[in-house]
Amino acid sequence: MKQISKVLLFACCLLISFNALKGQETGKLPLISGNYILLPAEQFLLDLQKQTGYRFYFDTTHLDSLRVNGSFRDQPLNAVLDQVFEGTGIGHAISIGSKRVFISKGLQVKTSLPDDFFGVQGQAPKDVAATEQTLTDYVDGNQKTPAATLENKLYVIGDKLAAGSGGNVTIAGYLHDIKTGEPVIGASIYIDKPRINAITDQFGYYSLIVPKGRHTLNIQSLNMKDTRRQVMIYQDGKLNIDLYSQVTALKHVVVSSEKTNAVRNMQMGVQKIDIKAIKQVPVVFGEADVLRVVLTLPGVKSVGEASTGLNVRGGSADQNLILFNDATIFNPAHFFGMFSAFNPEVVKDVQLYKSGIPAKYGGRLSSVLEINSREGNKKNFTGSAGIGLLTSRVNIEGPIVKDKTSFIFGGRTTYANWLLNLLPEEYKHSKASFYDLNLNITHEINKKNSLYLTTYMSRDRFNLNNDTSYNYSNRNVSLKWKHTFNNKWFMILAGGYDFYEYGIGSTRNKINAYKMGFDLSQSYFKAHVNYFANAKQTIEFGVNAVRYELHPGSFKPDGAQSLVAPVIMPSEQALESAVYLSDKYAFSPEFSVEAGLRYSVYTFLGPQSVNNYLPGVPKTESTLTGTTLYDKGKGIKTYHGGEVRLSARYAFNNVMSIKAGYNSQRQYVHMLSNTAAMAPTDIWKLSDPNIRPQYGDQFSVGLYRNFKSNTIETSVEVYYKRIKDYLDYKSGAQLVLNPHIETDVMNTEGKAYGVELMIKKTAGKFNGWFSYTWSRTLLQMNDPAVGTPINNGKWYPANYDKPHDLTFVGNYRISHRFSISLNTSYSTGRPITLPIARFYYAGSERTLYSDRNMYRIPDYFRTDFSMNIEGNHKVHQLTHNSWTIGVYNLTGRKNPYSVYYVSENGVVNGYKLSIFGNAIPYVNFNIRF
Repeated sequence: MKQISKVLLFACCLLISFNALKGQETGKLPLISGNYILLPAEQFLLDLQKQTGYRFYFDTTHLDSLRVNGSFRDQPLNAVLDQVFEGTGIGHAISIGSKRVFISKGLQVKTSLPDDFFGVQGQAPKDVAATEQTLTDYVDGNQKTPAATLENKLYVIGDKLAAGSGGNVTIAGYLHDIKTGEPVIGASIYIDKPRINAITDQFGYYSLIVPKGRHTLNIQSLNMKDTRRQVMIYQDGKLNIDLYSQVTALKHVVVSSEKTNAVRNMQMGVQKIDIKAIKQVPVVFGEADVLRVVLTLPGVKSVGEASTGLNVRGGSADQNLILFNDATIFNPAHFFGMFSAFNPEVVKDVQLYKSGIPAKYGGRLSSVLEINSREGNKKNFTGSAGIGLLTSRVNIEGPIVKDKTSFIFGGRTTYANWLLNLLPEEYKHSKASFYDLNLNITHEINKKNSLYLTTYMSRDRFNLNNDTSYNYSNRNVSLKWKHTFNNKWFMILAGGYDFYEYGIGSTRNKINAYKMGFDLSQSYFKAHVNYFANAKQTIEFGVNAVRYELHPGSFKPDGAQSLVAPVIMPSEQALESAVYLSDKYAFSPEFSVEAGLRYSVYTFLGPQSVNNYLPGVPKTESTLTGTTLYDKGKGIKTYHGGEVRLSARYAFNNVMSIKAGYNSQRQYVHMLSNTAAMAPTDIWKLSDPNIRPQYGDQFSVGLYRNFKSNTIETSVEVYYKRIKDYLDYKSGAQLVLNPHIETDVMNTEGKAYGVELMIKKTAGKFNGWFSYTWSRTLLQMNDPAVGTPINNGKWYPANYDKPHDLTFVGNYRISHRFSISLNTSYSTGRPITLPIARFYYAGSERTLYSDRNMYRIPDYFRTDFSMNIEGNHKVHQLTHNSWTIGVYNLTGRKNPYSVYYVSENGVVNGYKLSIFGNAIPYVNFNIRF
């Protein structure tokens, strides 16, 4: 529809232009009179058409959320249209001679041709040769490469005289937002004949290999105006392109950057969410939350309401690699898990890989969650702030050196103690606080070299009505250098340091005062190379190296009067390295394959004291035979192996395709926990001679189909996953400060399988998505040599096994400034182990428990509602304000997080614990400047 509109507009422009050359552009504009109250814009234009006798041309999808409210008395037509469309980004062009009016958005309609279009007397008409002399700076080399900003200008790349005939050439460059200078990530740039396309990377860089000659480059990107560039290409060259953002309050919330991306992309099990979509999903306390929105996607679950741990396709929370600008975040939670650790004002977009994980990523079994931040405005100083019931945030960005160096700083904090004081008496004196800080600096050294510095810090402190305090923090820094050799080759070198720690302490009793701590750090180096071989083939390869250092725990006296005996666990060190290669090849426009191989090597290092056990029997304290000491830097145990990444896609047409994939991964770090959710006291453990690394592989098949001009996207994916050596805990396990932790955990086998359905509507007043997942996650431990078999060696559900999971997210734009959103979730209750009887043994009463995870807590259901109220859309004003008002858990349902039992007066009573047992209203005020 959009392309037809453009062709119609162009044809009409030509007709008008020739009429203008014949001197027909004469006369006066008609006068308009009338009263209009909230009249749809389409009906308003039809009324003007009747009044004036002028023919109006417009695209109805550009006007469906616009209402006209005003009174006019004998005002010229152009003045009326200027007033109606002020601040909307919609323009108009009037041809008096032909009595035609063109209403356009993103297109500049001219009703006459330039005076010198056909040349002037004594000179030849304008042609390509005349243009070439002014655009030699687009030739590949050291010349300045200005940005191409005009749709109808012909950009000539290369020297016609120096170029041979025929063959292919490479055109490359960067896409930027013309207003801020930030790179446009995930944009699609393509030509139609032959069909060749590329997607911009995280730096906004693209590379296309096309035949020599004239082409039209079509550019589509999320929240940017669709545009095109006319190019005549003779040699390899560069073309940077500036894009205009979509400033009007449109009706679409998009989960992918290109309308046909889900169909044409070779990778499956990949979901991308833009921050604007994230901000429209209602969440607790109204704070836009990255991880809460990720949980609305198919195949992604959590064990409970106050948990930010993700369980992706049957994986545990520690089997997800969470990357924030390449930095690993080990605990992505704030405030008892109610908020994620990512400031929404800094985040640009989020991409989740559930399968089809690129070969450059490794170290986790289930998924990669890639969170990218914005680079900062390279043109002007801007900012934003928000005030809510529990949190406030601020963001400032701008140029350090205009168009070359920019920064973005974001901060968040909370003042939630007033809420905790409203809790029942047993929790009334609790306290909690958190903050997080982000600082990113981007510097363009020259056209071939850029530097990117990312820093992140977060900290949480809380106590629950007692003197025991908890705290945990993340600290991350990374530096990245991108070097472009030529249009086909570029390289990225990155290094950084990630640190996570938690502590527990109590000082009320000076004699027993203590402090306990744990920390995990990693230093890493990455080298990645991209090679665009030709229009059909792209090759990536590189190396990764990570050095882990872990302090499993310390228990120390706090204060001179404390008599606590110190306990310090020995530190652990390890080195993980990997080399990888992947090749993406299109055999035809319909059939494409991507194959990758990653080989990883892990070595557990000294100094260390390793426990030795009798072979062939379970590891217990009674089978411990002694210890072996290893010197510093000594390789103690090495694990290694290959990881395969394979995916294929066959496109039946432009709107339907089928994909299949196989992935295998290895994981050398483990999180040990006997709770269902991620907690600040969870213990991380490195693989060693007594604890083997985890291994998993996954098979998946998916069918993808778009409807209604790619505005409705549907997909169905089926997967089967196998897991080996997943660590589960033994009954009565002690996980904290345990010098022989391997005696309280055991390796299990696992399997996960399921079906995922997703339907997305990406355009119109009403938009959103619906997802449904049916899945199972089962574990088994039936090896007597490891320990007592669980549930007599039968398969049992994992803590996070929830067979049915359904989510609906809907947004409806009522007017240009007012919209409403609804989020509904339902899932099966998670498994639990319950006491089922009492018995007497050795003169005392004991409790008999059921088989592990034999029962389930009640099912979960929740509905959230929010209203988004924007201020006026005047472009030239000091600030732009908006309000978010809503209700979390609209129905007030008391969803149980867990079930626990207490012995009271000789009777065992059961209770359900709900995190949010009532409807929670919230309001947020947001300001941009």
